[in-house]
Amino acid sequence: MGETAAQPTPSRGARALDFTIRAFSTEATVYGIVLVSALIAVGWKFDTDLEVLLFIVGTTLIFWITHVYARTAVASNEHADEPVSVGRAFREAVRHSSGMLLAMLLPAVFLALAAVGWLDEYVAYYIALWVSIGMLAVIGYIVAWRNKRPWWRRILSALITGVFGLIVVGLGILAH
Repeated sequence: MGETAAQPTPSRGARALDFTIRAFSTEATVYGIVLVSALIAVGWKFDTDLEVLLFIVGTTLIFWITHVYARTAVASNEHADEPVSVGRAFREAVRHSSGMLLAMLLPAVFLALAAVGWLDEYVAYYIALWVSIGMLAVIGYIVAWRNKRPWWRRILSALITGVFGLIVVGLGILAH
């Protein structure tokens, strides 16, 4: 029997990067980005930048908790005869839904900069919205990269995902 070389343990940074790429490649992330963008657009009606930021963070947390609850409540083990424990279902739901929280971070940073007076509020709102569209384009690129598409298809996927994201965010804004 031949010996196999031990695989090196990935560094903390490599694990964090892998987690982020996986989290940003889920439907929960896309949903979170669209949700946050629509909330930013309707949040302009509030009086202060801090109120808009708190509205977005609070609403996103409520949707995330709801998403985790729903995924935990309906968990099943389709590939085994034994049921899924609540703890395991909960951990999987949190892992799966983490992208929704990550989707909020970058736009929230710009809104926080406006709340402390380092950015003009409308500049912060527009940056937060365009960052959201950019994140959707990055997701398109990452998914194409993970599917081993050639460079030009990765770029095309990023462009298409960004444009569709712009349309979906626009529809989300109109709906709210």
